[in-house]
Amino acid sequence: MTSNHKTNMLAGVRVLDMTQFEAGPSCTETLAWMGAEVVKLENPKGGDAGRYATSEKEGVDSFYFMQFNSGKKSITCNLKSPEGVALVKKLVREANVFIENFAPGVVKRMGLDFESIKEENPNIIYASVKGFAEGSPYEDFLSFDMIGQSAGGVLSITGEPDGQPCKPGVTLADTGTGMLMSVTILGALYRQQATGQGEHLQLAMQDAMTQYTRLAYAYRDLNGKAAPRAGAKLFTTGNAPTGIFPCKPGGKNDYVYIYTTRAGNHHWERLCKLLGKDDLIDDPRFSGPKERAKNEEVIDKILTEFTKQHTKREAMKLIGECGVPCGAVLDVAELYDDEDLNSRGVFQKMDHPERGEYKMPTWPVKVNGGHLSVPPSPLLGQHVDTVLSEWLDLKQEEIESLREKGAI
Repeated sequence: MTSNHKTNMLAGVRVLDMTQFEAGPSCTETLAWMGAEVVKLENPKGGDAGRYATSEKEGVDSFYFMQFNSGKKSITCNLKSPEGVALVKKLVREANVFIENFAPGVVKRMGLDFESIKEENPNIIYASVKGFAEGSPYEDFLSFDMIGQSAGGVLSITGEPDGQPCKPGVTLADTGTGMLMSVTILGALYRQQATGQGEHLQLAMQDAMTQYTRLAYAYRDLNGKAAPRAGAKLFTTGNAPTGIFPCKPGGKNDYVYIYTTRAGNHHWERLCKLLGKDDLIDDPRFSGPKERAKNEEVIDKILTEFTKQHTKREAMKLIGECGVPCGAVLDVAELYDDEDLNSRGVFQKMDHPERGEYKMPTWPVKVNGGHLSVPPSPLLGQHVDTVLSEWLDLKQEEIESLREKGAI
């Protein structure tokens, strides 16, 4: 495993993170990877619900929480007490960014909505992540990842053509929404640095999914109807061969995905030579993309005979080396232990005070030759004294007084 390193790209940027579960935490974890000081504001009684919602051990943070909150600090603050709310507003005055993803109406009731926060810091970047947008007929509805994907069109284009809609294996509405918000915050920070001006950023999961399904809207513009489900094929084009092909020994993930382009015949010709079937190059049934699409079943049968003779890694190597896009269907366990990924630092080893050593994907973009590293996720309230001292210059006796009042 290569040595990972920290970055100071966002050094000096302070983020107050009042988010939970995944959509918001994915956003702020990205900022932490970039070097921002991200401080989670948490309820003293349990904190971020993601800490325990999926944990198999009572009183111990879940691996779910640890995946989305590395590199952050944690302070507890009782937002049901006047002293707690006042404390947050003091912290806001020292922050560049405030972000929340609570259920609709919650921050308003707390007195921590945009207008209230702006009164404390007119230059703040205030970011809100919700399931549905303000002004939407569903704006008061609760939402999680699968709801955002469903209402945002993703499920409608996922699954087999003759089957029901399926939820993708990735949490696209959660993490995908978080990524869009993090990019927008970076733009707002650039402007804030140049002009001192803050921003009010709002993003709904439903709206975010339209960004990730743009090809489906291109299909709608072209064909005047909704994009269909196409299984492992592509609804946008009819190129063949394209799809998953079985490999030996026939396990549940023993497949390769092969893609050939419609922009010419070069991928097809390379495949024919690899298969030892040069005669198919001049076969009129396969002379161009349209002809191959019409005879897709014949092509798939020929290619399947080849892939079944090889393991998925062998097939990927043979087909990839001949200049045709091909990827083995690798499962998470295989990737977790993959020698190449680990040697290149794609995974980072963490040492958690409760969980001990574990491993998680790090930021995939290499910066100056290495992957970025961050400390593990914080324990609940781990940094109360440090943050209040450094941000607000509070003395220890003042911090203890806040504890006695139940504010922290």
